[in-house]
Amino acid sequence: MATQTVAKPRTSVRVGVQKFGTFLSGMIMPNIGAFIAWGLITALFIEKGWIPVPGLGGFGETDGKPNIGLVGPMITYLLPLLIAYTGGRMVYDVRGGVVGAIGTMGVIVGAGIPMFIGAMIMGPLGGWTMKKIDSIWDGKIRPGFEMLVNNFSAGIWGAFLAMVGFFGIAPLVQTFSTGAGNVVQFLVNNGLLPLTSIFIEPAKVLFLNNAINHGVLTPLGIQQSLEQGKSILFLLEANPGPGLGILLAYTFFGRGAAKASAPGAALIHFLGGIHEIYFPYVLMRPLLILAAIAGGMTGIATLAITGSGLVAPAAPGSILAVLAQTSRDSYVGVILAVVLATTVSFLVASVILKTTKHSDETDLSDATSKMEAMKGKKSSVSSVLTGAAAGAGAGGGVGTAVLAGPIRNIVFACDAGMGSSAMGASVLRNKIKAAGFPDVKVTNSAIANLSDTYDVVVTHQDLTERAQPVTASAAHFSVDNFMNSPRYDEIVELVRESNTPESAGSGADTAGAGAAGVAAGAGAAAGAAAAGHGAHVADTPVDAAPAAPADATEAAPSDILVADSVILTGSATTRDAAIDEAGRLLLDRGAVDEGYIAAMHEREESVSTYMGSFLAIPHGTNAAKDHIMKSAVSVIRYPEGIDWNGKQVKFVVGVAGINNEHLQILSSIAKVFTNKAQVAQLEAATSVEEVLDLFGKVNA
Repeated sequence: MATQTVAKPRTSVRVGVQKFGTFLSGMIMPNIGAFIAWGLITALFIEKGWIPVPGLGGFGETDGKPNIGLVGPMITYLLPLLIAYTGGRMVYDVRGGVVGAIGTMGVIVGAGIPMFIGAMIMGPLGGWTMKKIDSIWDGKIRPGFEMLVNNFSAGIWGAFLAMVGFFGIAPLVQTFSTGAGNVVQFLVNNGLLPLTSIFIEPAKVLFLNNAINHGVLTPLGIQQSLEQGKSILFLLEANPGPGLGILLAYTFFGRGAAKASAPGAALIHFLGGIHEIYFPYVLMRPLLILAAIAGGMTGIATLAITGSGLVAPAAPGSILAVLAQTSRDSYVGVILAVVLATTVSFLVASVILKTTKHSDETDLSDATSKMEAMKGKKSSVSSVLTGAAAGAGAGGGVGTAVLAGPIRNIVFACDAGMGSSAMGASVLRNKIKAAGFPDVKVTNSAIANLSDTYDVVVTHQDLTERAQPVTASAAHFSVDNFMNSPRYDEIVELVRESNTPESAGSGADTAGAGAAGVAAGAGAAAGAAAAGHGAHVADTPVDAAPAAPADATEAAPSDILVADSVILTGSATTRDAAIDEAGRLLLDRGAVDEGYIAAMHEREESVSTYMGSFLAIPHGTNAAKDHIMKSAVSVIRYPEGIDWNGKQVKFVVGVAGINNEHLQILSSIAKVFTNKAQVAQLEAATSVEEVLDLFGKVNA
């Protein structure tokens, strides 16, 4: 679900190019590891490499046959297919990725050269067209024929796209690649390549660089590297020198907060490769773009004169990544290009800083907010610039995230997105609404479906490390009690602070002064995540829907919770037996099969479903949705209590949910268990009807 996290700028060509560039970057960046692997193999094993090996480098003959090696097949097949799969998956999950990769194979064979641009076309096209085709018969396939229809439709359409790629797309992309390569070669031959900095450096500050870098420079650079063993194009945008020079100038000649933060920003920029950290310094003094352009032109000219280049993209743009991908014969030229670019940028920036009057101390925060507004999302490194502090979390774990504006979207995430997260979201939503912020959206999601579009992310402490990488720019809160965690009050206070006029800001270019977020219990999460979720791969995404609003008027289906699924005195005496008992009620209803009960135990072993207030809600794992036939809830009371991983549980609510059919009743249950008086009523209830009445007669 896409959500807005900062003040939305007016629609413009710049915004359109940003979105296009972000999409291209989304196809390239997840596969940078493969590019690095190819670059290292190329640098080491080709005929001119450090350790020439014919069988790996693809030169010479063995037994009278030419060596294929690794370099050629990786660049021709592996990398384009990875890009295509990623692009298709971005549009239509795994199914879209597979069809996009099939179509790209036609382009690869038809063109006969590395088809990165073709992959970036066919991957998303395959995913989008497959999605449209599936929508034609969505919900119309007879039970038992789903796999047959899905597999054959993907195969038939993939084969058709491969033909389209072979006969139609390949010639067009090959023509474009040849033309663009000729333009670049013309610039090189006539000494005009340094002039590209006039466009590239401003584009970086405006976040337009992804479209240029990943859409044009990287594909052309890879083709050039394959033919010549290296390419200057990889360093047109990635050279850290221009930004480093500006930050060094602020270190010596800046004032206030800008001067104080510049050294730390320089380290992050130069060693970490996060170039966006210097953008606010340029936005404070727009004239400094001249320093970046001068440094960029100097670096490119140095590379051109020395004939230096990289063998593969350097991402992120860290000096470490640049050196790792430098061609064997180019170390002197590449290092000189970085040093001279830094020097020239530093000299020009120093003159500008010393000859113009400006109050850096008051403008750095505003410039950071402006940068985030142009980016369209929060920056994960901007806390270095604003100095925002984080509150302390439970268990001693502390983490920060700078909020570029008022909090509008909060997500409660769990493994499957159907039980714990729905209950927690309901409790938190009610608290935020009671605090006077009904417009703040509180939803729930499976971790597999998270994206970096939320202001605040709440997870169980054992899941925090799985959620953080995909929501890096959000404020993270870890909880171990879903019903009455003290973290909820901290979130409410954060919402209140960020939505006051003083912190909310106004206008499209002022996204707010920022606020601090908390990641509590991170230490506890590390061990559990390493043990149970060390390598999280969402192979089977769950159809997790947002939790229904507390004031929803749509009634839940009448058979979600029925009297036959409520037991006032359970027979189980252990946690596992209670899970079996709750699961059997769901099985007896025909809501699940035996496999779902096994998945309930699997879920419990990885992350506890204890919610607080004597309540546990065992449910299946993310991959268990195929074992659910219909939504259902079971409720069992254990008057004497059960030991649930060291916590006392008196009520076990078994959950099996499809889409959002069960969420309203979970919301009702959550309301009851956040009210001590109503929990006491449940403990004293003498009939099933009393239990159903306390849950708001949701089946009426």
